[in-house]
Amino acid sequence: MNLPRTCAVLFVDVTGSTRLYEELGDEQAHARIAQRLGRIELAAGVYGGRIVKRLGDGLMCAFAEADAAVRAAHAMQATGLKQIRGSAIGIHVGCHYGPVLERAGDLYGDCVNVAARIAGLAKTGQVVVTREVVDRLGETLRQSVRRLGHATVKGRHEPVELLEYVWEAGRADELTLIRQSVPGERVTRLRILSAGRERWLDGAGPFTLGRDAASDFVVGDREASRRHAHVERRRDAFVLVDHSANGTYVAMADETERCLRREELVLRARGRIALGRPTTDANATVLEFQCE
Repeated sequence: MNLPRTCAVLFVDVTGSTRLYEELGDEQAHARIAQRLGRIELAAGVYGGRIVKRLGDGLMCAFAEADAAVRAAHAMQATGLKQIRGSAIGIHVGCHYGPVLERAGDLYGDCVNVAARIAGLAKTGQVVVTREVVDRLGETLRQSVRRLGHATVKGRHEPVELLEYVWEAGRADELTLIRQSVPGERVTRLRILSAGRERWLDGAGPFTLGRDAASDFVVGDREASRRHAHVERRRDAFVLVDHSANGTYVAMADETERCLRREELVLRARGRIALGRPTTDANATVLEFQCE
């Protein structure tokens, strides 16, 4: 398949292979994994994908269209999780769409690097994609996508937006309608409010959160670290960065709450933040934020 200059790059990896080798031995484990990878290759081929290369217990694939890549990822996951003496041969998938360079049959460039990073963040049974993929999906597939948050990628100044394609029908309650992104959206300032205290951020240096008395916003909860997290402005967005032991919980509007552990998240629209505890915990100090 001759790829266009832009395409969807998909990485798929088998998870749980180390335990499988320990429990079954090298020969049997290798045979089981090869069988699963064979079914994955077939799924890629059905949707016009090209196997660029094999990477240990995984594959790098390329698709001319984002729709084809996501449908193939669905088929790959649907080949099923086989239970072998308690060990699951699951897979996790990551996909990004963008420009690529092709040399000697291999692919290079930012798109490949992002796709590999996204695949590394996906959990067993997940298909994690970027906003660039979702914006190119048809309406039917886009209805099966939910937001996860943002992640940093080496070599990129801006965080990458992560979304999950939910291929399992039983998880429909996790879905929210994902519309195509609107170019030119800008955030000029961020409002943070808690227990009557209000602060406005416009990007003048990092805004620190924690138990330390020197923090810009002091939280007395013992579950919070002294230097727990900070918010900084990056171009037209405000990014929350966690440094803590117990994590920073963030619940944005219409999205599932997530816990950041030494991670970053772009704050969008409005939501709630709690240091060291879920925002629903009765003992949590909750900070409300709103982007304007």
